[in-house]
Amino acid sequence: MSTRKEPDEVEYLSGLFEGKTTGAPIAFLIRNKDAKTSDYENIKNVFRPSHADFTYQEKYGIRDYAGGGRGSARTLLPCVVAGAIAKQILTSQGIEIQSNVIQMGEEREKDTVGAVVQGIIKNAPVGLGEPAFMKFHAVLAHAMMSINAAKGFEIGEGFSAARMRGSECNDEFINDCGRIRTKTNHSGGVQGGITNGEDIVFNVAFKPIPSIMLPQQTVDIHGNPTTLEIQGRHDICVAPRVLPIVEAMAAMVTLDFILLKKCNKI
Repeated sequence: MSTRKEPDEVEYLSGLFEGKTTGAPIAFLIRNKDAKTSDYENIKNVFRPSHADFTYQEKYGIRDYAGGGRGSARTLLPCVVAGAIAKQILTSQGIEIQSNVIQMGEEREKDTVGAVVQGIIKNAPVGLGEPAFMKFHAVLAHAMMSINAAKGFEIGEGFSAARMRGSECNDEFINDCGRIRTKTNHSGGVQGGITNGEDIVFNVAFKPIPSIMLPQQTVDIHGNPTTLEIQGRHDICVAPRVLPIVEAMAAMVTLDFILLKKCNKI
C-alpha cells in the first residue's frame, strides 16, 4: 500500500533494563530514516482538501506542511510502542487483542479508498468501566477517534441496532457451566458502560486518505483559487498500517481500566 521504506527501530533511552521495566519513565526515540520533506515544497502555501492545513493555520497561525506535523499519522508511532508494552502486560493476564479489515473501498488509479477495521478484545474481565463519565466504550471510542482519518466508531451491533427490535437486540443471560454469561453478544461486551466478560467487539471507520494524485480545486493561504495535484509517496488506504494502531489504542485503554480497578479507583 506504500512505496515508503521504513525500517526504523525503537531506541530505548530509559525505563528498561535486561528486558524488564525498572519503574522509571520509559523514554524512547524513533528516527525516521526515509523522510523526504522536499515532496511537500510545492504545496507549502496551499490548503489541501480534507487535510488539517486550514484548521491548523487558523488556530495556531503556523503549520508544518512537510508531512510530519500533528496532522500526520506518524505522530501515532509512540502510541504503537506504548501499546506494544501494554499488550505484553495484557497477554500475561490472558487478554488478547486482535484486529482485521472487514471492509475496504474499490481501488482506482491515482485515487484512495476508505476502510472499516474491526477490533476484538478477548478475555477482558467483568467490571471494567463505570456507568457515568468513564464508560468503557466511551473511553475506547475516544481513543479510536483520536486516530488520524477515523470518522466513525461503533460497538456491538452499533448503528445496526437502530434497525433492530428489542427482542432481537437483547442479550439473554445463561448459566454456562457455572459461569453467568450472555447467549448472544449484540452489546459488544459492554453493558451500561461496564464490561460483561464477553468479547469486546468494535468497528472503526476510516475515510480515504486525502492525499490523492488527481487534480483538485482549492485555495492558497491568501485565498486565491488554485488547482492542486499532489505528488510524492502516499498510501492508497490506511489499511493495513492502521491495524497495529487500533490494537495499541485498545490495549492502552484496557490496561488503564485494569489498573484503575486494581487501585479501587473505579
